[in-house]
Amino acid sequence: MRPVSKSSDANSREPAMPHAEDVQARSPSQGRVLGLDVGSRRIGIAVSDPLGITAQGLETLQRTNKRQDFEYLRRVIDQYEVREIVVGLPLRMSGAEGTQSEKMRAFAEELAKTFKLPVHLWDERLTSAEANRFLRETELSIEKRGKAVDRMAAVLILQGWMEQRAASASGSRLPASGSRS
Repeated sequence: MRPVSKSSDANSREPAMPHAEDVQARSPSQGRVLGLDVGSRRIGIAVSDPLGITAQGLETLQRTNKRQDFEYLRRVIDQYEVREIVVGLPLRMSGAEGTQSEKMRAFAEELAKTFKLPVHLWDERLTSAEANRFLRETELSIEKRGKAVDRMAAVLILQGWMEQRAASASGSRLPASGSRS
């Protein structure tokens, strides 16, 4: 998995933000990073530890309407002192963007405007498939597994983004596929 820039350059290593003018960051030394796997019915939510090393899944949000969804996200952002948000960007297997990618870009822009935080888009290809693979080995019911998939996908999105950021900061590079060892 790779970060995705606004210009759709799937090979870009820099985390992307919808529009720089929409972004106002809190102090970079405080707070956590929020990871979102946004779907039409549910939003998988994950949050980093205070040091930005590991991602933990939170309760999956059952979507109702935009106002209530954003109120819930506001409570999470305030509770965990979130300073950045990472949103999964659904790309086609070829790396091309489609209708869902456009929707996520618009959603990311609205998050940045509403919460005045940096919002990064992260290539989410195969995160749900990877989450399903992990969860198939559990004894969860199909209904519980559906909610867990969204949460786990959010964890995978956030963890991948944090690993790439750490690798970039240290001068090393993760494999292009974003696989982890």
